[in-house]
Amino acid sequence: MNRFAVRVSGGIARVTDTALGPYQTAAVRICFAATWLLFLLRELPHRQELYGPDGPWSWDLAQQLIANNHAFTVLMWSDSQAWFETVYALAVLSSVLLLVGWRTRTMSVLFMVGVLSLENRSVFMGDGGDNVLHLMAIYLVFTRCGRVWSLDERRARRARAARARDQRPRPDRAGPALWGALGLALVLATGADRIGGAWPAVFWALWAVQGLWWYVGRRGPHGQPRILLDVVGNLVHNAALLVIMAEACLIYSTAGWYKIQGSRWQDGTAVYYPLHLDYFSPWPALSHLLSAHGVIVLLVTYGTVATQVAFPFTLFNRRVKNALLAAMMTEHAVIAVVLGLPFFSLAMIAADAVFLPTSFLRGLGGWAARARARLVTSGARLPLPGPRGLRPPAEEPAEQPQANPTV
Repeated sequence: MNRFAVRVSGGIARVTDTALGPYQTAAVRICFAATWLLFLLRELPHRQELYGPDGPWSWDLAQQLIANNHAFTVLMWSDSQAWFETVYALAVLSSVLLLVGWRTRTMSVLFMVGVLSLENRSVFMGDGGDNVLHLMAIYLVFTRCGRVWSLDERRARRARAARARDQRPRPDRAGPALWGALGLALVLATGADRIGGAWPAVFWALWAVQGLWWYVGRRGPHGQPRILLDVVGNLVHNAALLVIMAEACLIYSTAGWYKIQGSRWQDGTAVYYPLHLDYFSPWPALSHLLSAHGVIVLLVTYGTVATQVAFPFTLFNRRVKNALLAAMMTEHAVIAVVLGLPFFSLAMIAADAVFLPTSFLRGLGGWAARARARLVTSGARLPLPGPRGLRPPAEEPAEQPQANPTV
């Protein structure tokens, strides 16, 4: 009994003292921000047909649908072209800033606003990956996804180094300015009754918590109020991380069990038919090559069902889980190429990233850091252009080696 109580107390202490899975949540943040950013850039020439006020799904039809389902979208605030272009540009900007981890708490909220606004404007434009992105954008708001691999983490590290040297950290002016600007936007939107449902309370609560966090952190990083906020933040983060994992398991298990009930999946021919649809055949020669081998079609069909059904039950066995995770990511990569569904595959791979082992992610981060260091070093060693072209090698010191820049 005492041993059980010790384990329970240790588990509670870990959940409250630590934001679990910092590398996994950072990977999810980067992958989903990159997926949405690539989609927005890819569809930039077609943005009017997808979400514009004069698109096939007109502004009036969208207004009637949203009046019934009460979905949130700021694109319904105005049908002007200028407002649409502004929202689209802000969606791109928030994706970039969330990707690099600049003010991740604020950018995660703006990222969610951009995703919901565009996807709820035209609900028939997705390919399945939009539903995953829709949900994960909401969950990311409640995670501390900027603890690693972010500009926020670099800024916090520099502040800790300054305190260790008994120096005063550089004052944060961008954070309060951004907070005040968003507060003014909330005042205008709430006063004009633009935000319906429970969303005003949600946005005001997030805005107030952000201001409280900044104020308490300014008073002292080790005070009792800051410790209390850290505990609450860790609890919320860990709960959101659990929801993300459960959502990914639910997607796979639901898809797998529904496939089992289909006759085409039972006889092993389900994969054959999409390969012969023009809509899912960007490379007809490759599709026909794969569909011509019945054994491959049979193995892929049964393997897909078995992997999706079994994956939630393998989470307690690390080796089996990692093997199935690699198989599913490979399958999504194949779907992206063969069936022409790149953004659906990227969204599912981003959801799968929450299950990647920490050792793999840390190794991947170390590899990326070394590659960046080599790139910067090689760039620094290039000869500098002079007034008459490139500087000749004779002007360089012959005996002194080049000094490596600090990265």
